[in-house]
Amino acid sequence: MPDDEQQIRTLIEQWAAAVHGGDLDAVVADHADEIVMFDVPPPYEGIRGLAEYRATWPPFFEWQAQGASFEIDSLDITAGADVAYAYALLSCGTPDELTARPALRLRLTFGLRKEGGRWTVAHEHHSFPQS
Repeated sequence: MPDDEQQIRTLIEQWAAAVHGGDLDAVVADHADEIVMFDVPPPYEGIRGLAEYRATWPPFFEWQAQGASFEIDSLDITAGADVAYAYALLSCGTPDELTARPALRLRLTFGLRKEGGRWTVAHEHHSFPQS
């Protein structure tokens, strides 16, 4: 599945670039209408649906405008014929936060499915380790 893995890698790298750039339309572009996401900030029971997913990003973009980093450090992908998962570690924080905790990484997991020959994100999970 090397082609599928490359397609997924490109999708996730473009997503991360869109997040870093504050491009909301590009952030949501490859997500399923019924996306489920568990994120760092509340609601802790997660969000469901593309409208709720879209609504989570503007506050993050405001925080990120303080000069925060959002860069993929590592990305691993396992792809089957029509389902896949990927996990990554990202440098995510303001310069002060990353100076105080240089090893801190955001943990990211994606669950994807292939529909009509196109990969879409059906599940997304963001977390930080407890310190």
